[in-house]
Amino acid sequence: MTSMPKPPSLPPVNPTAEGVLPSGIGELIGYGTDRPGLIPLWVGEGDRPTPDFIGEAAARALRDGQTFYTRMLGIPELREAIAAYIARLYGGAAEPDRIFVTVGGMQAFDIALKIAAVPGDEVVVPTPTWPNFFGAIEASGAHRVMVPMSFSPASGWALDIERLAAAVTARTRVLVVNSPANPTGWTATHADLRALLAIARRHDLWIIADEIYGRFSFDPAHAALGRAPSIRDVWEPEDRDRVLFVQTFSKNWAMTGWRIGWLEGPAQLGRIVDGLILYGTSGIATFLQHAAVVAVRDGEPLVQAQIAQAREGRRILAEGLGRLPGVELPPPAGAFYAFPRIPGEPDARHLAMRLVDEANVGVAPGTAFGPGGQSFLRLCFARSAGDLHEAVRRLAPVLAAGR
Repeated sequence: MTSMPKPPSLPPVNPTAEGVLPSGIGELIGYGTDRPGLIPLWVGEGDRPTPDFIGEAAARALRDGQTFYTRMLGIPELREAIAAYIARLYGGAAEPDRIFVTVGGMQAFDIALKIAAVPGDEVVVPTPTWPNFFGAIEASGAHRVMVPMSFSPASGWALDIERLAAAVTARTRVLVVNSPANPTGWTATHADLRALLAIARRHDLWIIADEIYGRFSFDPAHAALGRAPSIRDVWEPEDRDRVLFVQTFSKNWAMTGWRIGWLEGPAQLGRIVDGLILYGTSGIATFLQHAAVVAVRDGEPLVQAQIAQAREGRRILAEGLGRLPGVELPPPAGAFYAFPRIPGEPDARHLAMRLVDEANVGVAPGTAFGPGGQSFLRLCFARSAGDLHEAVRRLAPVLAAGR
């Protein structure tokens, strides 16, 4: 019998690149994505396709010949439209020269890291949190410092400001603040945000503020604002030069596959960001940017529909899973994820795979989100009520049998 030839060995690989671990969410997707009839609640997107008014704007731009090289920081019309949106949402003036258009929120975060930290620096991140933060930090050569949040079955998640402050060392350069948070739904109060800004001032730190889920806020106290609390609500003039905002079109405007986002920061960074985009992606396709102008300018009814769907999805999962014996699921204050704890479950990864096999429902294991997530599962509720009711029906007997 002829033996198979050995695969050729790789030349030496950059240890930093080699050390970037795959996502625990991606593992589950690979495990179950081809199952017929599976309900996929494992990723952070809804089931609503991008509406026609946005797609038609892209088609018009194509027909009009908007297919040439573009400006690295984004076409002026899009930067102006985003600035106008920010002004409407948060009040006050917003300057287009603070807006830098990126390939989704992920590139915005990556550029923010390149600006704020060098290899060897420390980046403080409350956990559980989006695992892409971990990968991007490690790929940059910086070191993540994870600060576990506290969980109460009655009140949900809370950030221990004293614990976070104690994690800051002489090597710390960045605080990552994700609010409303993925996967927990934790939403920072104005007091939390003031405390975080005070820590940043005291230690001369950058804050990377991921407020991507800011419109998905379910606390009645924030209804008049139409959004969650923001660092913008509490900052002093000097703080504008220490906060980098990461944003995306993915969630609000049902554009996950378009890969358009933006970074907001001091206008003086424009020259640096221009170079980082030039040597990274060389910008976003021009015709897509013209469609994004229409989305952010005319898409408020769509955003409201997205929020309404998520609010109903939150109710379905909170009521359906929360009534199961032993499942702990305080309704999340923001974002669009349920993050129930299954007490006594030692291996959320194994449980998530069981749920694929036995319930045909795809969920993300809490282990993917860092310390504090070990007994939790993440389920996206930005989906149709029918899918979510069916998911609860399928999950209930499996979760009950496992106890």
